[in-house]
Amino acid sequence: MREIYELKLMHAQASQILRLVCKTVRKSKELSVFAEALIGAAKEGNVEFVVQVSKAHPEIVLIGDTSIPNIFYYAVQFRQARVFNLIHGLRFKDALTTNRDDSGNSLLHVVATLAPPSHLNSIYGAALQMQRELQWFKEVESVVPATIRVAQNNEGMTPIELFRESHKDLTKEGEKWIKETASSCSVVGALVVTIMFAAAFTVPGGNNQEFGYPIFIKKNYFTLFIFSTTLSLLSSSTSVLMFLGILTSRYSEEDFLKSLPTKLIIGLSALFISIATMIIAFLATIGLMLQHSGYSWGLLPVVILASVPVSLFVLLQFPLLFNTIFSTYAGIFNRKVKLWP
Repeated sequence: MREIYELKLMHAQASQILRLVCKTVRKSKELSVFAEALIGAAKEGNVEFVVQVSKAHPEIVLIGDTSIPNIFYYAVQFRQARVFNLIHGLRFKDALTTNRDDSGNSLLHVVATLAPPSHLNSIYGAALQMQRELQWFKEVESVVPATIRVAQNNEGMTPIELFRESHKDLTKEGEKWIKETASSCSVVGALVVTIMFAAAFTVPGGNNQEFGYPIFIKKNYFTLFIFSTTLSLLSSSTSVLMFLGILTSRYSEEDFLKSLPTKLIIGLSALFISIATMIIAFLATIGLMLQHSGYSWGLLPVVILASVPVSLFVLLQFPLLFNTIFSTYAGIFNRKVKLWP
């Protein structure tokens, strides 16, 4: 609690200093004095500083030089999404998105270059790194005029050509990473399919020799066994098909945006369900055996031990599943920004 209080106090003090700085900005006619601080804030993703200083002098947002026309070039170059989101609320957005640097690069050319390693290393896996780069490219593409999307820089490259050239190695790494992930998971999924297919035709206790139906058909544990076996077989089959779809994909740049991550999400989710229900089917079988042997007390330690593989799978694979879902559907961009400055 003390640390939280100290952090809040520091933030309040920093806000007071920022307001004093903004008052100085309003009185000053030499905006270049504050340009360096504003550029630093854009690089670091300090949205509050950018907004407050820009409100004091709106034209400061347009400050730049021949190499970097304005602060949003820095935001894109260093992949600061919160700063870039501010562009959606600018009244003079068109004036910023049509600028070019001394190399003829537009804002879309800047985002087409590979992100800094510090940014890429914070993202889980090469495939998700490629996905994030595509998300950035699509987001910037949505705010620039149509003429900028096909415009060439001084080297004669359009933004999409520059993107493909800059991300050639990352595309290969993403393909390798997701192939290895899909291959490993498909082996597990195929193993579960094999086990559960055999279990479906080898019911616990056997069948009644006279009528042919299972002996334990009226037992609750047997009902649990049937449902869990069926669900495990179907979900594991689904996971194998999804991973097969990944392995046979074209691996074009666009596939990393939605197609491959969605298949990975479905495959991992189905695999998790299949493993969990396989363990439940196993426990139901053990429960049937112990129920008729007088050792019902032995079910609890079996349940505890059986939860170990499920827990291990969750610990090992859930971060991948969570990061893939978050990266694909949560998003880092927000277009609902109030008009400013």
